[in-house]
Amino acid sequence: MKLFDVYPINHINIVKGVGSLVYDDKGTEYLDLYGGHAVISIGHTHPHYVKRLEDQLHRIGFYSNSVEIPLQTELAEKLGHVSGKEDYQLFLCNSGAEANENALKLASFHKGKKKVIAFRKSFHGRTSLAVAATDNPKIVAPVNATDNIIFLPWNDEVALEQAFEGNDISSVIIEGIQGVGGINVASESFLRKIRSLCDAHNAVFIADSVQCGYGRTGKFFSHDFAGVKADIYSMAKGMGNGFPIGGIIISPKIQPSYGMLGTTFGGNHLACAAGLAVLETIEQENLIQNAGEVGSYLIGELKKFEQVKEVRGRGLMIGIDLPEELAHARKELLQKHHIFTGEAKPNVIRLLPALNLTKAHADRFLEAFSTVLNHSTVTQ
Repeated sequence: MKLFDVYPINHINIVKGVGSLVYDDKGTEYLDLYGGHAVISIGHTHPHYVKRLEDQLHRIGFYSNSVEIPLQTELAEKLGHVSGKEDYQLFLCNSGAEANENALKLASFHKGKKKVIAFRKSFHGRTSLAVAATDNPKIVAPVNATDNIIFLPWNDEVALEQAFEGNDISSVIIEGIQGVGGINVASESFLRKIRSLCDAHNAVFIADSVQCGYGRTGKFFSHDFAGVKADIYSMAKGMGNGFPIGGIIISPKIQPSYGMLGTTFGGNHLACAAGLAVLETIEQENLIQNAGEVGSYLIGELKKFEQVKEVRGRGLMIGIDLPEELAHARKELLQKHHIFTGEAKPNVIRLLPALNLTKAHADRFLEAFSTVLNHSTVTQ
């Protein structure tokens, strides 16, 4: 049997990681500024994280949600405290797509409505309803297609108001900062408009925080910059620092009932141990503050490069928009300077490093980036 070939991969075999550094099977060191799609939130093999998981494995790794799992309650309490959403309710699952799937389903249950507002360039996952709300026809199979999703332009308050007037809206789902779409920041006024329209029309505000949440932007949720509260926040990626865990936190106005949502693996003992290790580390090491400070430094320095068209983002969620002639920069950063970054087409480099990225590592990237740009300028 061979693997189903759906991933264009870099032919690098990473066998070890420590903090923001990873090493291949030949011993070559790489600076990891991508964290495997924003998953590595507290650094590779963080000692507290490793010990938390190891200790839990010696006790029990898994049992289903048919029994009491006190670790779930502990995780909910810690998440409420660190996020500032202590009056919310937590439902645990395994991934960001599942989190958004459950959020959209729960919103529809809440008032019995079907229509969902999503936005151009959005990415919400690959499961049935989440992918239907994703603006990428190439990954929406015929069976996923539905006329219940209304796609609107980004940050367009007039179009938003018109969509509410003409439809019975169940929910609005929006990334505080679009990740796959190119690091596009939702304006604070736009998020406030969503909140006010959802209130006026009895709709549910879903804050997709899978990539832009968990402290990455300098606040726990990037939507928090707007000073409003969503009804449901979806989470995953950095939530487990590599262990598969996702979840939604749900406003107290939405009431649960038995069987409404469910999962086999979600909230298992080992996943909760990973989730707790991440939150404890974020809290103990002031990583949200670090993400804000190091991210602001990086953004400020990147804006000084004349060749860069635009720098977008907040904290350690950064998009570097390059002209077409510099489309090779990401590949050169990896091959010549051994730095992992992400991409969003056509020519946006995405930086999504661990929240404990140091200024020294930021400078290492900036030096390499300067070399790439200057070399390109000289050789043109």
